[in-house]
Amino acid sequence: MNTKSKSLGKFLEFADSYLNFERTPKKNIFWLETMKFLCSRLNDPQLYCPSVHVAGSKGKGSVSIMVASIFRESGLKTGLFSSPHIVDFEERITECGKYFPESVYEKSVEELISLLKSIPESEYPGERPVTWFELVTVLSMLCYRNSGCNASVYETGLGGRLDSTNVVSPKVTAITQIELEHTEFLGDTIEKIAMEKAGIIKNGVPVVVGVQVYDEAKAVFEKVAREKGSEIFFVQDDVRIVSKKIEFNDDGSFRANSFVASSRFFKRDISVSLSMPGDFQIENALCAALCAKCFDSSIDEETIEKGLSKAHLDGRFEIADFQRDGVRIPVVFDGAHTVNSISFTMDTLRKVFGKKPFNLLFACAFDKNVEEISSLFKNEFSSVTLTVPGSDKKPDIKRLLNAFNASSISFDFFEDYRKACLIALDKALKSGEGLLVTGSFYLVSEAKTFITRISGS
Repeated sequence: MNTKSKSLGKFLEFADSYLNFERTPKKNIFWLETMKFLCSRLNDPQLYCPSVHVAGSKGKGSVSIMVASIFRESGLKTGLFSSPHIVDFEERITECGKYFPESVYEKSVEELISLLKSIPESEYPGERPVTWFELVTVLSMLCYRNSGCNASVYETGLGGRLDSTNVVSPKVTAITQIELEHTEFLGDTIEKIAMEKAGIIKNGVPVVVGVQVYDEAKAVFEKVAREKGSEIFFVQDDVRIVSKKIEFNDDGSFRANSFVASSRFFKRDISVSLSMPGDFQIENALCAALCAKCFDSSIDEETIEKGLSKAHLDGRFEIADFQRDGVRIPVVFDGAHTVNSISFTMDTLRKVFGKKPFNLLFACAFDKNVEEISSLFKNEFSSVTLTVPGSDKKPDIKRLLNAFNASSISFDFFEDYRKACLIALDKALKSGEGLLVTGSFYLVSEAKTFITRISGS
């Protein structure tokens, strides 16, 4: 993994021997006892500052950075824990997207490694091995304490109920849109997945629920909130979009995703210009705005507007320019990896770029619904290049190729993702068209790193 920090490099080298679910998915490894044990030995860093806890299938990363950005605008020094990273590991542990000073990483890494070396394996609860993600989560908590943060935002990794972040005691919880995902680990119905996400709802702690496609998910959240004695607020019920529009620069490039919204939580309508395109990002922004109000009702509308306008997250319909030999093309990096999220990506592509032709570079992990996803791409691209999602994520190549063949889509496949990236980019450059990279955050990470390197930027 890439990192600019010497201390985090030391941590990654140390942690490399621990089970990494992101590289090697494995059932029955999730529980909270190890996290509780480690946190207690470190004087509970997860309780150092008030927090917001965010779960969901789609949009949780965007909501997390938006909430953190609002907090930063209000004057709060805000730690942000998110995953996965796109280029550098330290993207996971930041002060609202800004890297901490090396001294913070150094102190936190030394504190954690020292503790781990002092604990015999027999002392861990159930003698269960520590996982890589648990170590990263604890490290983030130490960084926020050692840097003196006075607020924090935690994005769950997988699920919610047994996710390593679920040892926090938040002032507000948020659950974004639910869809079928990670069914091998979270359950094979919307209700089961929603129940796992609802596991972050705490007794008496308000929960904000983003726009939901499935009524079954809403019903689960209402039931759990009622049982926990927690107030529950639905963006669909508590906020109204007054107007929205995409703004363009004089050269036709995207400038802003603007909207006006009203709510009983707002003293006046809020008017926001997001740097992230897509109707779903407006929905995420509204979820974040309600979270901020529930966290601290004194956060005013101007602060919310400025915070949302300044929020940015790599790999979420991120538009970059690539230029070579006088040819300039847009490259869109989007980590969408479910049927609904890729459907939103395709819709946003058309709204932002109109009829401009695009090429596709696609890869996905073995557990994705590639049959339905591939059908969304039929007759949409000048060329399609398929590959694997980098070196850390397991693909199902046979299933991938069969799905695109079944959808009658002509494609090229290269197992070497760097070669695939170069060929897809060359196709787009030769035609002067755009390139969409999607299907996996891991592919986006590899492609962005590769394209940035060959462009020299």
